[in-house]
Amino acid sequence: MNKLIPSENINVAVDVLLNGGLVAFPTETVYGLGGNAYSDSAVASIFSCKKRSEFNPLSICYKNLESAVNDVVITNYAHRIAEKFLPGPITLVLKRKIDTKLSLLCSAGLDTIGIRIPANPIALNLLSHLDFPLAAPSANTSGNLSHTTAESVNEDLDGVVILDGGKCNLGIESTIVDCSEEKLIIRRQGAITANDLAQKCGFSVNEIKFEEKTKRFILKKRIILNVLSVNANDALLAFGKTQKFSCKKILNLSENANLNEAAANLFSMLQELDNSDAKRICVMPIPNMGIGEAINSRLNSVVQS
Repeated sequence: MNKLIPSENINVAVDVLLNGGLVAFPTETVYGLGGNAYSDSAVASIFSCKKRSEFNPLSICYKNLESAVNDVVITNYAHRIAEKFLPGPITLVLKRKIDTKLSLLCSAGLDTIGIRIPANPIALNLLSHLDFPLAAPSANTSGNLSHTTAESVNEDLDGVVILDGGKCNLGIESTIVDCSEEKLIIRRQGAITANDLAQKCGFSVNEIKFEEKTKRFILKKRIILNVLSVNANDALLAFGKTQKFSCKKILNLSENANLNEAAANLFSMLQELDNSDAKRICVMPIPNMGIGEAINSRLNSVVQS
């Protein structure tokens, strides 16, 4: 049975983590499922809780960049990005140090690991009470959508304490930037774009190379993108002002065509439509700019051929 606790009761969550347990907690992107990144058993329990069929690498949450220096090699790229974007919705892939305490399960045997410094006061408060970082993938069963509320996590996962911090304000996962080599590679599109990196950091991304692991959730229903009309048995995921449609169910990511609002609503609305009695999920066109690039990337990853 899960235990939903208010964010003021931070000591309850700290005690659970100190004793090898798991805690789901809010970040600015989605809820994370946290466990002691230095403990093999705690990290293994994350995979078990999420019902992962493979040991995919897990991102590690730190309270600040300085606390990560014993575990990873902080490159010049990483320092520059951290200066401009951290805390924030970006994951930096860096080389593990040979003498790091990080569990090998965190990086699935690879010599690199992704690190995060979340821009959420509850998450940072939790991390400040610990003398270890948190392995923290998204708090959802593998194959399910990521969650942006504590209640949604509670319905999905079993056996974890959930620190209730309300709805995540961004609602889409972090951009993953590989800083481990001499060139930058975006491994997953997220809230921060290649253009953002170029404008604020003064360097360009050499390559955008999305990993297969970006296809991390599966919808039961077929999804159709960029629709202008729907059938009576369809569900519609709308964006902006719409005409009247005759279909099973309509949810609007943002009636005001606000891409940030659309990102925050994406996972929860997809989940609601997937659980409806509609035959298909039809999605209206969404501008492929800014965070809209990340939204479209997520939607394309679940399109069935």
